[in-house]
Amino acid sequence: MIDWTDRHCRFFHRLMSPRARLYTEMIATGAILYGDAARHLDFDAAEHPVALQLGGNEPLALAQAARVGRRWGYDEINLNCGCPSDRVQRGAFGACLMADPALVADCVKAMQDAVDVPVTVKHRIGLDYEQSYDFVRDFVGTLYAAGCRTFIVHARNAVLKGLSPKENREIPPLRYEVAGWLKRDFPDAAIVLNGGLADAGQALAAMRPAGGLALDGVMIGREAYHRPRILSELTALLWPGTPMPSDDDVVQAMAAYARRQVAAGVPLRAVARHMLGLVGAREGARRWRRTLSDSRLLAGNDPALIERAWAELQAAPQRRAA
Repeated sequence: MIDWTDRHCRFFHRLMSPRARLYTEMIATGAILYGDAARHLDFDAAEHPVALQLGGNEPLALAQAARVGRRWGYDEINLNCGCPSDRVQRGAFGACLMADPALVADCVKAMQDAVDVPVTVKHRIGLDYEQSYDFVRDFVGTLYAAGCRTFIVHARNAVLKGLSPKENREIPPLRYEVAGWLKRDFPDAAIVLNGGLADAGQALAAMRPAGGLALDGVMIGREAYHRPRILSELTALLWPGTPMPSDDDVVQAMAAYARRQVAAGVPLRAVARHMLGLVGAREGARRWRRTLSDSRLLAGNDPALIERAWAELQAAPQRRAA
């Protein structure tokens, strides 16, 4: 979710679900240790609980970055061992780390020594076309022995050569049963399922397989970005009775947030771009998306544009009826 789940996106998603755990985009250790750390790490207190996801392959650098993230106030430090992009592979981290579980274990131990919050790992279930369960079981087992107790399992292989990141999310088959096998073999570890979950009911069913141990959670990525209300739907299933803001409440909260951000020097487009999926396919949705992505309108940097787009959306059915 690089360039997607930034702090403005996470503030918006928190409105969709008051209880979900939010994750940053993957941030390379170098960006934190040698770049503009505040640009990558700043977040609003409303985002809690929020996890910092790191990319890297050097135990010392990961420990230092984890320590910085903890000082910033993050509730969890996550190591990404699942991203298959060429850029990440050139840095020798992401999914290719699964080929060296001993190195990942050293990274996990160094991070655990550096912080007092959980250190977790996100990973795939195999590399390239290796379908053996033994591979991912041994990978998880090595990290479990190092003290890791939470594994976010993207239930597809990562094909490191020949497939684009988009193809890696679509072509390797989903094998949700592998996450269940991991829960069977590591029953006191938290196993969180990720990959291809596009419906709240489907996600809940996958989390609670018939005849097997229940998984400990699900992670929703791109579907939550394109259809953020799936977070509300999951919240309603997992925690019935949790109060949910209406779309109108969300728009007003985001308009107020945008005013604070613009006053601090953030361009309106950085906030508005994450809101396009709020209204789904309802009448007037196309105009809503067009207004909030219009470069000419956004150049005015006026947060009232969000409220204007909402008012136009609300009026759309009346105009059509007339």
